[in-house]
Amino acid sequence: MKIIASEYVDLIKYPIHEVGPARKALIDESNLAIKDDGCVVLKGFVKQERISELVAECDRVESQGHRNFTRTNPYFLSDREDLPLTHPLRRFYDRSNAFVPADNFGSESILRAIFDWSAFSPFIKEVLGEENFFPYADPLADVTVNLAEEGGGFPWHFDTNNYTVTLAIQNAERGGDFEYSPMVRSLTEENYEIVEKVLDGDKNLIRTLKLEPGDLQIFKGRYSLHRVAPLAGLRKRYVAIFSYVAEPGMVSSPQRAKELYGRVLPIHLERAGLRADSLID
Repeated sequence: MKIIASEYVDLIKYPIHEVGPARKALIDESNLAIKDDGCVVLKGFVKQERISELVAECDRVESQGHRNFTRTNPYFLSDREDLPLTHPLRRFYDRSNAFVPADNFGSESILRAIFDWSAFSPFIKEVLGEENFFPYADPLADVTVNLAEEGGGFPWHFDTNNYTVTLAIQNAERGGDFEYSPMVRSLTEENYEIVEKVLDGDKNLIRTLKLEPGDLQIFKGRYSLHRVAPLAGLRKRYVAIFSYVAEPGMVSSPQRAKELYGRVLPIHLERAGLRADSLID
């Protein structure tokens, strides 16, 4: 059965498929939010009556998730003993969640259908206001599901890809708030002193979002430090991730692919070190 992505999206509230004043107003409003703090949330983007189908899709593939229990710093890099203990590169946190890799979402996937829908990527591109905008070329990472269980979450980190689009599908019973500090670093500056303040819990630098099933979040996670707070309860948290980048052909580093997806493919080795920016991860 062919999956029709437009049947899952609330097109009355979010007419992303029709060129006209309503779509333009939505893009303009979203673009302002992105410029303000690198984040916009479209509440109820997916119809509530279709959420159960997305949950069922996640339930079917969750056993394929790569579960990884490690201690990591915000950059997923090794310790630097030449630096002070307070430096962000020396701040390590427990990480215990899982990613279902993209090759589990084929032609029968609702999430894949949304990602491939002709109206979806152009809308995201316009919201971001980016000229250089491409789907992530990583065969393990363009469409993924992050799942987390009781006691899990995701500690403070930066994303490898410039733009992350997430769809909340199922929340844990308690916890799991999305916390972020907008635009902490730039294309050329790590700004470690600000990162250190966020890690120390400076509330003036941290914003908190309670995302509900069906909410679409567009987020510049490569520049904004962010985390998912620890979870409680038996119900798993499911979040779909649609990933876009500023350069064609970009993929994860071999280290990041191994860490998040449990595998390194030839394409990760072939394209290692080819990123145009100078950020350390």
